Amino acid sequence: MEKQVALHDKKFSLYLEEEIILNRVKDLAFSLRQDYNQKELVLLCILNGAFMFASDLAKDFDGPVEVSFVKVSSYVGTESTGKVDELIGLTANLKNKHVVIVEDIVDTGLTIDKVIFLLNQKHPESIEICTLLYKPEAFLGKHRPKYVGFDIPNKFVVGYGLDYNELGRNLKEIYQLIPE
Repeated sequence: MEKQVALHDKKFSLYLEEEIILNRVKDLAFSLRQDYNQKELVLLCILNGAFMFASDLAKDFDGPVEVSFVKVSSYVGTESTGKVDELIGLTANLKNKHVVIVEDIVDTGLTIDKVIFLLNQKHPESIEICTLLYKPEAFLGKHRPKYVGFDIPNKFVVGYGLDYNELGRNLKEIYQLIPE
């Protein structure tokens, strides 16, 4: 039987194993290092969901990099609202620096579009998106991620930082929702 977890009122089945995730994170860190060698780079982690991904990505990045954190919220339950009013906790000076937004998941892309709009007011040299998970079927935004760990179907997932009503972030693997 496949590995499953129960969180609140939902059940989830194993989707991506820890080893597969960590190997892909290493690949993404290598790609970032190649593209941003000798440049002032800021990895901007979107909390709370991307904290595990950003931590592993930063550890695997072989070179100088600034890591900063901001908080936005666009989910209610299992649905993305795409509504972001502000970036909470942005203390890094981004002027003339290369910013890579580190996201756990990009689905509609509406949240990331608003984040980029707000970041552009800080006058960075460039902005790119690095996401562990990308749902191309759900994407409606203007800014596609340049660095993608895994393309996934338009299903709700938890684990490795992603949550369902605050549970599941601590899981080492990624699980997908089992339809009722």
